[in-house]
Amino acid sequence: MTLSLLFELFLSALLVGGGAFALIGSYGLLRLPRPMQRLHAPTKATTIGVGAALLVSALDLLPNGQISWQEGLITLFLLLTAPVSALFLAKTLILRGEADPNLPDPGTGRPWATLADERSDP
Repeated sequence: MTLSLLFELFLSALLVGGGAFALIGSYGLLRLPRPMQRLHAPTKATTIGVGAALLVSALDLLPNGQISWQEGLITLFLLLTAPVSALFLAKTLILRGEADPNLPDPGTGRPWATLADERSDP
């Protein structure tokens, strides 16, 4: 087997694995019962799936001595922003009272996702 064929097989496996993650995340979005669970599935699995597809797209020209930096930057942006947006959506669910009522104790003596200022605590 040539090195080029091994590289193409690696990229193919990465693309199929990323597609599987995206499919599982999409299925979880449809099938999980509570809003916090439905939020978890696509933000984790689909981020990995789209990131894998972008990584394959960036590395596809590597045997020619080139690399696409645009896909790398998009992947970095995706990996940095998806968890932050999921955090804000989760905090909104908690503040609206739509989260799981059995959330664990935050350990701070205050409820989860409060808007109280630290200086206003007694």
